[in-house]
Order: sequence, then C-alpha cells, then structure tokens
Amino acid sequence: MSDQDPAEVRRHLDRLAADGIDVVRVTYPDLIGTDRARDVLVEELPRALEHGLAFCRAVYHTSPQGDVVPVSGGLDAGLPDVCVRPDLTTLVALPWEPSVAACLADVTDPATGAPAAESPRDLLRSVLERCREHGLSPVVGPELEYFLCEQEPGGGWRRYGSTPGAVYTAGLRADPGNHLLRTLRQVRDLGLGVLSGNHEFDGGQFEINLLHSEALSAADRAFRFKAAVKELARREGRLATFMAKPFNDAGGSGFHLHLSCTDAEGRNAFDDPSGAYGLSATARHAIAGVLAHAPALAALLNPTVNSYKRFGPDTLAPWLIDWGLDNRSAMVRVPPERGSGARLELRLGDASAGPYLAIAATTAAALLGILAAEEPPAPLEGYGYDPTKAALLPTDLSAALDALESDTALTELLGKDFTDSYLSYKRNEVERFQRHVTDWEFTEYAYHL
Repeated sequence: MSDQDPAEVRRHLDRLAADGIDVVRVTYPDLIGTDRARDVLVEELPRALEHGLAFCRAVYHTSPQGDVVPVSGGLDAGLPDVCVRPDLTTLVALPWEPSVAACLADVTDPATGAPAAESPRDLLRSVLERCREHGLSPVVGPELEYFLCEQEPGGGWRRYGSTPGAVYTAGLRADPGNHLLRTLRQVRDLGLGVLSGNHEFDGGQFEINLLHSEALSAADRAFRFKAAVKELARREGRLATFMAKPFNDAGGSGFHLHLSCTDAEGRNAFDDPSGAYGLSATARHAIAGVLAHAPALAALLNPTVNSYKRFGPDTLAPWLIDWGLDNRSAMVRVPPERGSGARLELRLGDASAGPYLAIAATTAAALLGILAAEEPPAPLEGYGYDPTKAALLPTDLSAALDALESDTALTELLGKDFTDSYLSYKRNEVERFQRHVTDWEFTEYAYHL
C-alpha cells in the first residue's frame, strides 16, 4: 500500500532483484471471484505503490462474456476508475513462470480513498472486523473440487479420464497424465498451504484441500488456488473448471467451508466438553445463524444459474436446510473432532463461489446467530433429503437473490452498496439466461413442433 514503510518496500525490491524477478503480477478478485491483473515491471513498482494502477470500475460489472452490466456507479457514472495498489506482504514467485512474482492488491475509490464498494477482499475484512468487536476470530479450512477437461478433436471439451468408481484414489488409475501430482507440487511451491489431493467421484474430477487458517488468509489462498489451477491446466492444453455442474451425466463440484472461531485467548470458541454435543453455546448459536440465513447465503455460495442443477436428492449436495453430527447428507455437518478441532462444515457452497464472498457471508451468518443466541433444531438422524423434515433451499438463482434482498440483517452486515451492486449484476445474469435459447430446447421441440 502507499503508506508502506519505505525500508520495507526497499527490502521487497532487493529480494525481487536477488531472485532474478523483473515482473510482478498484481492481482485482485472481481465480483464473481475470478482474477483480474496487470503485469508491472519491477522498476515501475514504486510508482504503482505510490500512485496506484488505474482500472475501470466496470471491471466489477463485466460478465464472463464481456458484457458491461448496468450496475450503479459504472456505465451510469461514465465508467470511472478504481485505484489498485500492490500488497507487497503477499508477494510470491510463480513457480511455473520464470522471473515473475505475483501479489494481491488493495482496491480503493480514488475520490474518497475508501475501499471500493464491490471489493470482495474488503467486504470480508469488514465482516471480520465485526467479529473481532465481539471477541471472535474466524478460522476457515477450504475444500474445493474441480473438473479437468480435454479438447475434443472437433472442438468442445470432454472430461479428462472416465474411470468409474475412482473416488478417493490417487495415481495413474484415474489420472493417466499425473495432473494431480504436478498441480499439488506447483501450488505447494506457491505457498498456498496445501494439505492433500485426490481424484474425486466423477471422471476427471479432483479435490485439493487447503490447511485451515485465519479467515482472510484462507480466502486469499483459496482465491489464488483457483487461479493457479486454471492457469496450470492451460499450460497443459487443458481446461480446469470450477463450474458447479458442467456435465449432465456427472455430479457437481463443491466448495465446502470448515469454520470455527478462536476467542481472545486463542482458544477454540466452538469446543465445550460439557455442552450439548460437545459444542459450546457459541458453536450452536453459529449453526443456528447459518441455518436461519441459508436461503440468502445461497445467493453468494451458489452464485450462478448453473449452481442449482447441482442440488437435489441423493446428490450429496445440500437440498434442505438442516444440520447433523458427522452426517454428509446435511447442509451443515459437524465433524467428530472436538477440542482444538471443533468446527462446523458448511456443505452448501459450490466451486463457482468466490472465496471472499463465500467466507464473508458464512461468517456473517454465524455471527448473527451468535448475537441472536438461539439454539438450532435437533440434528438430522440418518440419511437426509426428506423435505417433510426440513425447509427446502432456493431452487434457482432468482429465488436465492430474492432471499438475499429480503434478509435485512445479513445485507446490513454485508453493506448496502455491495449488496445492491451484487443483486443488480446477478439479476442481469438471470435475465440474459432466460432470453437464451438452449440446446435442450432445440432438441426437445424443433423436430416435433
């Protein structure tokens, strides 16, 4: 940032020179969690730190197809700038790109110097500050799944590998090109705190787990992880997608969040051997908060039209608003560990969710539950997916956006400016999809009607 200590800046520059690095890739997340960036020559880095890098604010309002969505403060304001400054505390060399390092960035409004309203990283910071006001520091462990695809000879993409029954495997049986080993080593060398990886349930599907950490660090690492996996796949001539459900004949990809909190003394605030289920009142209230705000959470943790095709009975993706003790058919699972490992696992999110928004929304809902001090209902017993026993999650993005808009407690915590921008952007996505003629419609109707 511009107010960084000059001696600290010089130390970073000397380190870059010693490592033979001449370019720094300055990166930040957009509103849907994908990476936006600019490559800066090292000799120009002091200028970027002092004055910032100008980006059009409408980058936050630009769809994956390049349409600029009419969100307030963008087109209607004449496409003004945001100011992006490198955060040198996040500098790391890119293992696969010689002489290039990367860092995250802080995004501000040049007129006020305040964080940009749409900045996901700053949204998370604001939620975490509210948690700290109540003596809690959220700790998060992200789990992300993705599909690896190969180019079809005539165009299009097919899944990499098709071995059935290869869930929880490693090696050449389901990964004949050793994609997973290469990726694990590269993201480890990027300093992302990678724990392990394996082939997942469907052909070409992989899961890589990241170590738990303080929530902002966890979001930074998950954001950089997704960008790295996609970049590494491109280097192989392949496509890595974190789309929720890319294939009709396969399951979806999840983004599970393990959440706990430490108190002012650094102890796990979710653990209490004498509490119900071995959980503290704080943990139980957090679960109640996540359940209470689940319909609105879906808008941020299941953020695409495609997301809702991952849900349903017998998918091991949530369908109902419930919780259970070590029960993977529940939306909120409480793993069996207690003590320092006491936590909840929110299984609602899919892999297309932006890490900052997913973690911000989840911690906000948990905090609201803690402040409301309400107990959750009885935990799910046995296999779930019985709609007579729990309320249904939203079944499409439009319903989830309506739920977010009506959840005034959550939107107040997330902030009106951010919420209005997000709702406008995502409702435009729904409108564009509703006008689009799909392959299914042509196949279903064209010949017979």
